[in-house]
Amino acid sequence: QVQLVESGGGLVQAGGSLRLSCAASGSTFNIGAMGWYRQVLGKQRELVATITRGGLTNYADSVNGRFTISRDNDKNTVALQMNSLKPEDTAVYYCNARSWSMHDYWGQGTQVTVSS
Repeated sequence: QVQLVESGGGLVQAGGSLRLSCAASGSTFNIGAMGWYRQVLGKQRELVATITRGGLTNYADSVNGRFTISRDNDKNTVALQMNSLKPEDTAVYYCNARSWSMHDYWGQGTQVTVSS
């Protein structure tokens, strides 16, 4: 089992920045890729960014160039630096860890609100 704990959400004005962090514990040796997803009430959860153990990254088109995902394999953490935030970035952000057997683990979610 893997446990994920997120931190760093909050309220920010449009154009501002926030940094989300996620710490993994438990069977961390079993984790392959990690990432961030977000969900707006009434809509499907969507991918924001992912990163492999080797550092390969993938971003949603809507955040590419504004968000940066990073990972520390020794500390079992993943972070999401969000710059130039827009009101449409408002959502609950979830940390994700995917095991080598393709099982998904999720954090509890952290609210990000961007005011216009």
